[in-house]
Amino acid sequence: MSKSQIDERMAALLARLLDAVEVCVISGGQFAQFQTQVLRHLPIDDRQRARLHLMPTCGTRYYRWKDGDWSLVYAEDFAESEKAEIIEVLTRSAKELGLWSDDTWGDIIEDRGSQITFSALGQQAPPNAKYAWDPDGAKRRLLCARVSEQLPALEVRGGGSTSVDITRQGVDKAYGIGRLLEALDLSIGDVLFVGDRLDEGGNDYPVKRMGVECVAVEGWEQTAEFVADFLAREGRDGAVSVG
Repeated sequence: MSKSQIDERMAALLARLLDAVEVCVISGGQFAQFQTQVLRHLPIDDRQRARLHLMPTCGTRYYRWKDGDWSLVYAEDFAESEKAEIIEVLTRSAKELGLWSDDTWGDIIEDRGSQITFSALGQQAPPNAKYAWDPDGAKRRLLCARVSEQLPALEVRGGGSTSVDITRQGVDKAYGIGRLLEALDLSIGDVLFVGDRLDEGGNDYPVKRMGVECVAVEGWEQTAEFVADFLAREGRDGAVSVG
């Protein structure tokens, strides 16, 4: 999920998709980001909201619509002492590797409760600057390796185009999809996952590794095209997850 508002066409397609199947949106962003960028702009009613599953911070949290509001199903939050250690290691490692900048668009490190995120150019960096910073992922891989050495009990992986996410070990998008399957009494074959980071090391890769059918996309435009094609075909029971 980028940090821009959902496109009107994509919002309309998601609304139609919710009439056909259960839909899960799973992303590295916080729940507040889901609210401002997606939920406020979806033309849906309570019946459709009941079929929408929200998994912020890479599946470390899960929200469902209940009694007229979004209700937290679970949260795999860090303790304050854990957060402090993670932030210290991230900061030191980024500086040692020359990946820390004092001239950024917003905070570099963000405490998302169940996930700590490092964003090299700041949380509000424009897309063009983000895409140009680490096009081959080498910088993120370097930082992930350095941090993983010092925090071996935690999950450290590349997030967006400039970010590294840290969660509890095994608590990633695959964990979130597993919890979704339990909640809906579905099997792996009932789910289709659409994501833009399915490469090994990407934050969508754990879902691919668990055996879920995956569709690789680049940007919301390709996602919209896929959803439109999906809706044009014969519907099926199950769930679609958008990462």
